[in-house]
Order: sequence, then C-alpha cells, then structure tokens
Amino acid sequence: MITASYHSIETMGLVDGPGIRTVFFLQGCSLRCNYCHNPDTQHFMGTKRLSIEEVVEKAKRYKSYYDASGGGVTFSGGEALVQGEFVALAFEALKAEGIHTCLDTSGYGASKYYSAVLKHTDHVLLDVKHVTDKAHEALTGKPLKGLRHFIESLKESDCKITVRHVMIPKETDAYDVMDRLLEIIEPVVSRVDKIEILPYHKSGVEKYEAMNLPYVFASVPEMDPERAQLFEAYVNQHLKRMQMASPSQKAV
Repeated sequence: MITASYHSIETMGLVDGPGIRTVFFLQGCSLRCNYCHNPDTQHFMGTKRLSIEEVVEKAKRYKSYYDASGGGVTFSGGEALVQGEFVALAFEALKAEGIHTCLDTSGYGASKYYSAVLKHTDHVLLDVKHVTDKAHEALTGKPLKGLRHFIESLKESDCKITVRHVMIPKETDAYDVMDRLLEIIEPVVSRVDKIEILPYHKSGVEKYEAMNLPYVFASVPEMDPERAQLFEAYVNQHLKRMQMASPSQKAV
C-alpha cells in the first residue's frame, strides 16, 4: 500500500485554493529557499505516514463545506510533487468522490508523475520564486529550468492556475521582474486567473532558531505590503492585456 510522508493537516483552510479546504502538508522539498518559513518540511526524517484511504476518509467528512464554498482538498508541502505518485493516486481517488483538487507547487518534484498528477488536478497554485536562472539558483539552490519543465507539463492539462510570487525588497520589487514573470508563464497564460504578490515576511525565523539552523535572510527587511500591492495591480493589468491580445487565448 502506497503511503506518503506528511507534516500536518489543516481541516478548514481558507488561503490554499478556492473555498474551504482540507490542506495536506507533505514532507520533502528539493528546493532550499533562503526565506523558507517551514524548514521543518524539507526533510523526511522522523515523519508521519498517510495512506490514500485516510486522505479520502478525512476529506469526505468536510464535503458539505466544500460543496457550499467551492472548496476541496489541497496538497501542499514542503513540495507535494516530490511525492508525485502518491499525489496522483490520491487526487484520482478524490475526484472519484466528486471532490475538487488543488496542487500547491513550485514545480520541482518527480517529473515522471507530472502528467498523472495534473490529469486529476482542478487548480494549481504555482509559486514562481525568481525570474532568471542565476537569481533562482541563488535563492533556491536550483536553476529555473525545473519550473519551465513543469510549465511545459501544465500546457498539456486544462486546470486553472493561480500564480504566486513572494516579493523580496530590493530583489524582486521591480517592474522588469514582473515583466519577466509574465514571460515565464506566457505558455499557460490563458488559464491563469490571477497573480498574487505575497510580501516577504519573517514569521518562520523562530523555527530556524529551534532547529539550530542559520537564517540566510536575517538582514533582509520585510516587504512593505502596500508596495507589494502596487506591483500586484501592475502585473495583473498586464496579464489581462496579454490574454486579450492573443486571439487563441481566453481569460479564465
């Protein structure tokens, strides 16, 4: 019986996809983001196990909330795609029960399972960390090509996409960065409902102290939320223009 390593479960989530959701935070991540606020989800040591039957059983308890709010189940992490086979089978089982599925991902995982996962995914929350190879690798430890590969898989699916970007002051708070972000998602822009600019914060610093880990971004100030909103308005305005400009594109 296939099982997954998981960190925690949130039963009434409101920010990880549409409506009221049950969010399964899986263990393991191939990225090492300098600002990661959940470093305890990066590894697999000493973690709990979860079966597909347990996922479905827990999700079914809240189906009335999903139906009333347009919600469902989200797999997050860590990076859910690291355990891609489990996610694919779990999403297939959830869809058989009429439950909406959402994948929260940075696009770095077990690529051989991407198609199987996306076949049963209704909505993707796509986290774009940075917009150039050099900067992406400096921030996450991995080059940008992994995200591009996942976007190629997204092109073959029909799920809705919400793009998210954590904005770092003096690093990605620039309009040319927003333009580059739009270029990266251009292959799937017709299915992007919106782009969310999330201001960088330091809410996870205490975890680094508890785990005796260095926090690389200790000297980086938090992002001004009002300034982040300006960039969010800008990038979404240009997103809509891109969608309207292409006759083959239809905005969601």
